[in-house]
Amino acid sequence: MVRKSGDMPVKYNENMRGGKGVVEVTAMLKAEEMYDKGRLYSILRLKPGSSIGYHVHENEMESFFVTEGGGEYNDDGAFIRLSAGDVTLTASGQGHSVINDTDADLALLALILHKN
Repeated sequence: MVRKSGDMPVKYNENMRGGKGVVEVTAMLKAEEMYDKGRLYSILRLKPGSSIGYHVHENEMESFFVTEGGGEYNDDGAFIRLSAGDVTLTASGQGHSVINDTDADLALLALILHKN
């Protein structure tokens, strides 16, 4: 199967997880295509000034791969600068947030997998 870029559903989440602005979410795979092992495999695009609010993951992990741009990442209380090529991992029981505090878009490849 090949899913062309124009065939991927796009949603716009306003104030995602209590953050600011709008996050464009392009779903690359549907949850049922991940064999019940995950719930998200998407590109998240944050315009300048947009953010995903701090939240904790329980019984799942989330990883971001920064494909474009940069921003400030809250890694369970430690603030780290992100740039293209960086990878994050938020394990079960940990929390994170991200803000695009630059003048360019921030694009993240996001993957959420279930713990069990």
